[in-house]
Amino acid sequence: MAAALGQVGWHLHPVLGRSAPASHIAQAAVDTDLVLIATPDAAVPEVAAAIEPCATAVVAHLAGSLGLDAVGAHPRPAALHPLVSMPDAAIGARRLQSGGWFAVAGDPLVREVVADLGGRAFEVADADRAAYHAAAVIASNHLVALLGQAERIASGAGVPFAVFGDLIRATVDNVEELGPAAALTGPAARGDLDTIRRHIEAIAPAERAAYEAMSQQARRLAGHEESV
Repeated sequence: MAAALGQVGWHLHPVLGRSAPASHIAQAAVDTDLVLIATPDAAVPEVAAAIEPCATAVVAHLAGSLGLDAVGAHPRPAALHPLVSMPDAAIGARRLQSGGWFAVAGDPLVREVVADLGGRAFEVADADRAAYHAAAVIASNHLVALLGQAERIASGAGVPFAVFGDLIRATVDNVEELGPAAALTGPAARGDLDTIRRHIEAIAPAERAAYEAMSQQARRLAGHEESV
């Protein structure tokens, strides 16, 4: 985030990490327009409490699952969650400037941040933050975990994972264009239980529970309620 904001013209103070003196943390809001707390979610309230309140500074966290109460002791609290996959700093800085979506709440300065990055903002109420973040985790992290399973099963069948790349990209494109229900294809969409059962028998026992669970979700999406 620091790199991305610097690239679009924001003046940055040095980033304060875990080893920063407590006195530096306490004074983080002095002569500052915006303080961004980019810690694990559980640490956000502790870090926010360590910063001395300043009437002119916005103190915002980047946690998708937390509401404004995590920084609520500050006069201008805010939340800014980039709905962006950032596997490292360089890729993250580039993607933060690629027109992505940001969940915002609180002080309107965070909308200026989104605008400067060329992004799009949407509001998420405090009561809905955890559910919103769960959806984001499913859309990103769980998708990666499922593709990891696909890679393992393909490898066991002697098939390189690379051959599935076009299928994965086309599927994501279909979901974006048509929505999940209309994009669904394959045995679950057809109601082909025999094929699903053959799949379960063919894969390693350690892979079956996840396959069965996702087959059931696919059948639910297709409107088929009976169990596999």
